[in-house]
Amino acid sequence: MKQIFTILFDLDGTLVDTAPDLMRAHNHVMSKFGYPTKSTEEIRNLVGQGAGAMLGRSIWGQAKKEFGKVQDEKIKKEMVKEFVEYYGNNIVNESKLIDGVKDFLIWSKEKKISMGVCTNKQEHLAIDLLKKIGIYDFFEYVAGHNTFDYCKPDPRHLTSVVEILDGDLKKTLMIGDSETDANAAKAAGIPVILLEDGYTEKNTTEIYHNHLIKDFIGIEKIVTKYLKY
Repeated sequence: MKQIFTILFDLDGTLVDTAPDLMRAHNHVMSKFGYPTKSTEEIRNLVGQGAGAMLGRSIWGQAKKEFGKVQDEKIKKEMVKEFVEYYGNNIVNESKLIDGVKDFLIWSKEKKISMGVCTNKQEHLAIDLLKKIGIYDFFEYVAGHNTFDYCKPDPRHLTSVVEILDGDLKKTLMIGDSETDANAAKAAGIPVILLEDGYTEKNTTEIYHNHLIKDFIGIEKIVTKYLKY
């Protein structure tokens, strides 16, 4: 049975403000391996492409000559392992839902909208976070960085989830906060609702989107228009 409508969500910076806990995990790893720590705001610009990319980009930004060290697979794996372990044990210490998220998920469920998560966070961490913060049961499928052999910005990360949900790409929306989300959705032919002040260095004017929102309060007005198509 085809779904009436499908909404795909990014996780970090979209459904949940995870930057404070990501910052603590990042700084734990950097201190242990002898690199500079960063502020929560700086972390917001590094998130979105997985733990390995975040750690590499962090060091790349500090000193170009050091990047080669992170490219050493053994060291990189050790750093990522340390990050995932620490973060997994401290995943919801300070993370909180973006304003309006819970009410919108309830509204969408009432409208029989099918919902899935497409995140570049590792799948088990994404599921654990969603459960601990209390919104896991709203979603029919959660696809993480390691769920498939590809991830955002590859559009297949989104199209595969729509297929699994027995949805229709022409009746699907993507809600995200970065160019990684937007580029994946654009390539898949899915309209994008973009959150302002996302986890990205780019300005919203530089990121493809069909609608721009500050948070989830009042987003129902936008989604309702698509339900009428």
